[in-house]
Amino acid sequence: MDLLHLLNRKPYKIGIALSGGGIKGLCHAGVLKALEENGIKPDIVSGVSAGAVVGALYTDGYSPDEIATLFEDISFRQMTKIQIPDGGFFKIDAFQNFLKKKLRAKTFEELKIPLRVVATDLDKGESVTFTSGSLLEPVIASCSIPVLFSPKEIEGVHYVDGGVLKNFPVSTIRQECEIVIGINASPLVAEKYKPSILNVATRSYHFMFKANILHDKELCDLLIEPVDMGNYETFDVDKGREIFELGYQTTMKILQSKLNGKRIEIEQI
Repeated sequence: MDLLHLLNRKPYKIGIALSGGGIKGLCHAGVLKALEENGIKPDIVSGVSAGAVVGALYTDGYSPDEIATLFEDISFRQMTKIQIPDGGFFKIDAFQNFLKKKLRAKTFEELKIPLRVVATDLDKGESVTFTSGSLLEPVIASCSIPVLFSPKEIEGVHYVDGGVLKNFPVSTIRQECEIVIGINASPLVAEKYKPSILNVATRSYHFMFKANILHDKELCDLLIEPVDMGNYETFDVDKGREIFELGYQTTMKILQSKLNGKRIEIEQI
C-alpha cells in the first residue's frame, strides 16, 4: 500500500445512513438483514428519526429480526398520550420509557458500532449531529415531529425531528467512509391517504423533506429505496412486519441484480 493511499485512507470502510419515516423505518431492519446475509455489515451508522431508533437498537447489538419483533405488538396510542397543547399535541414519554427499557447502552460510547444521531436545534434553526454522551435523549429528540410532539429539551436546548432539515443523513458520514449505503424509507409517492390529523401532518412534512434529501441521495454509493413504501402511512404500526419484509426483499433483489450470482465483494457495490 503506497503512502498516498495511506494518507487518504478513511477511518471507516462501510457506513450506512438510515432515513426518517415513522413505522416505515422498520424497512431499515429488513434491509440490514439482507445486507448481513450477503456479508455486509456497517462500521458506522447514521440515523434520523425512525432511522435513529433502528440505528440505536442495531448498534446496541439487536439483530434485525429482534428489532422487527420489538415493534410488532405496539400501537401509536400505547406509545403516546394526548395533552393540552404545550409545544405539541402528544406526549412521547411512553415511547421514551419503552426505548429506555430496551436499550442496553446508556451512552454512545457503549454501543458496539459507532452511531450518529441527527436532530434539529429548534432554538437556532440548525441541524445537529450527536455522537457522544447520553444516548436516549438525542434519539427521542430526533423523533419529535414538530406540532405532533413537544420538543425535547437537552441541556437547555429544544430539539425536534432531525428530518426537518436533514431527513437522510448521508452527509454526516460521507467524508469518513469508503462506501456509504443509504436506505431511504420515505420515497415520495403521492398515493391516496387517510385524512386524519396524523396523516395530514406527517404527509405535509414529507413534502418538505423531499427537498432536503436530494443532495444526500446523490452521495450514496448504493441507494436502497423501496418504492412500495409509499403505500404505507407513517403510523401504520400494524403493518410493521410487512414493511420489514419489503425492505428485505427489495434489498435482496438489488444485490442479486448487481452481483449476478457472483461472490460478494464490497467493492462491487
